[in-house]
Amino acid sequence: MNYPEYDVIVVGAGHAGCEAAAAAANLGSKVLLITMNMQTIAQMSCNPAMGGIAKGQIVREIDALGGYSGIVSDRSMIQFRMLNRSKGPAMWSPRTQNDRMRFAEEWRLLLEQTPNVDFWQDMVSSLIIENGQLKGVVTGMGVEFKSKAVVLTNGTFLNGLIHIGEKRFGGGRTGEKASTGITEQLLELGFTSGRMKTGTPPRIDGRSLDYSKMEEQKGDELPGKFSFTDTAIPTHQRSCYITYTNEKVHAILRTGFEKSPMYSGRIQGLGPRYCPSIEDKISRFAERERHQLFVEPEGWNTVEIYVNGFSSSLPEDVQYKALRLVPGFENVKMFRPGYAIEYDYFPPMQLNLTLETKLVEHLYFAGQINGTTGYEEAACQGLMAGINAHLKLNNQQPFILKRSDAYIGVLIDDLVTKGTDEPYRMFTSRAEFRTILRQDNADIRLTPKGFNMGLASKERMEKVLEKVKGAESIIAFFKEKSILPEELNPLLVRLESEPIRQKIKLISIIGRPHLGINDLAAEIPFLKEYLAPFLPETVEQAEILMKYQGYIDKEQDMVNKMAKLEHISLELDYDYTQIRSLSNEAKQKLGLVKPRTLGQASRISGVSPADISILMVHMGR
Repeated sequence: MNYPEYDVIVVGAGHAGCEAAAAAANLGSKVLLITMNMQTIAQMSCNPAMGGIAKGQIVREIDALGGYSGIVSDRSMIQFRMLNRSKGPAMWSPRTQNDRMRFAEEWRLLLEQTPNVDFWQDMVSSLIIENGQLKGVVTGMGVEFKSKAVVLTNGTFLNGLIHIGEKRFGGGRTGEKASTGITEQLLELGFTSGRMKTGTPPRIDGRSLDYSKMEEQKGDELPGKFSFTDTAIPTHQRSCYITYTNEKVHAILRTGFEKSPMYSGRIQGLGPRYCPSIEDKISRFAERERHQLFVEPEGWNTVEIYVNGFSSSLPEDVQYKALRLVPGFENVKMFRPGYAIEYDYFPPMQLNLTLETKLVEHLYFAGQINGTTGYEEAACQGLMAGINAHLKLNNQQPFILKRSDAYIGVLIDDLVTKGTDEPYRMFTSRAEFRTILRQDNADIRLTPKGFNMGLASKERMEKVLEKVKGAESIIAFFKEKSILPEELNPLLVRLESEPIRQKIKLISIIGRPHLGINDLAAEIPFLKEYLAPFLPETVEQAEILMKYQGYIDKEQDMVNKMAKLEHISLELDYDYTQIRSLSNEAKQKLGLVKPRTLGQASRISGVSPADISILMVHMGR
């Protein structure tokens, strides 16, 4: 049978695969999305939530570029919270609790409505490579699909091994078989692989819980959303709850340690440092008497509950006994136990910044195959891989985001330049320019880039221009208009802020901490009237720029200084062993990473400032 030929084949339909397929297809490529199970497209394999610290910024960036994760999250959310509101806006991070079933359904419907996407249900067992050229894939049923590029987004399925106590069995997710064949072929081609692990907590019956013994955690009173499009803001939300472990829980858990796959050495892969299992917590933090657990509903109507903070691979009977000692869980019924999963990954220093592999042209890796953890980290890699696969096939310049452009740029630069030997998770602390890379201005930063390549719509671009123009108008108004002491001092006294003694410009007062633009508008009639036509996000943008302009300017100066190194290009195949004065470690690392610019070279672990100076001298700089 002569099957159609494709521009791009995407292997795997998790968060990375879905974004890759959508991006390449929306740019005009003919795409085949191959998944082992059509019923689990965009499955939330772990917690039913999107965003959070730094991750929320990534979702907004995906949306600003024209990806779908923000839209799907908004359509399926059951709760919204803006985390870190008590800190500066660089730390504000949106997070949604989601309906697991609706999330997957929304993703599938969006993909089915994307004209250039075809689907095939099967396992991919190998790549077709002829005379060193990538030609397509072969499925487990022996079907050959030809394509010009392939994006591998295999998640935890490559030789996946599930552990529950002393039991272990092959699988990429509970109830689903592992994927075999690809790792072995890639190793033969000269790739290097490793093993990582991750875990998930037990799922329980919400009807068996006593919520009166827990702390209720409601959504924001005025909820927001991820997408810069016109997705709806929820009119009602579902609460989560908080409870805690105790010494009795810890004592029961310790009885299972001798059967734990981690402590017996049966699991070789490294797990995520910042999302440890419950047995890890009570071992590493033995001095703590309790650990927080988040009781998260899986959707609007289901009774299934996700016990965030209780990830475990201990025997199922130990998990069950320990859970019953948690306040509110005395009569708990368990749907399925938690487990650990071990899987193959490929150290990401084998990739270019486009996420194309250095060894095989037109082959791209995205998601957990690159050693990352988290839906958001996977989704943004899929988006970038799909974009770059399309651009290369059409002889267009690659799309690479700098560290000063986006958290996505930080993530990919970290992976490709520094590598990772443990599951990589994004944090605000990883971004040296986080004052610029805020969640509120992701559209201003990135939608013009998405629009220029044809991924973000004209309507999106017009909204951005309107937002920028509106914020500039508000700032100009604050610089022009003055206010009298008798108009403002009653508010300042209530806020315990120093009263003013003379007429001053509005711009002079907005910089005070704990004094918001809405506080002023509520007190000053002419300001309230002026702001009425503007959208809330436009007003917020203006307020942030006025309050933090000094910090933003200082950070922009740093970006400009760093840009000098980023503009000095390096030959990708240069033989650094010829430069005798370079350190041996620098020669080795530079040859391995093959940096595109002097700026990227400066971020390679093992390359010192002295080595960079030597390179600059060598280049006549």
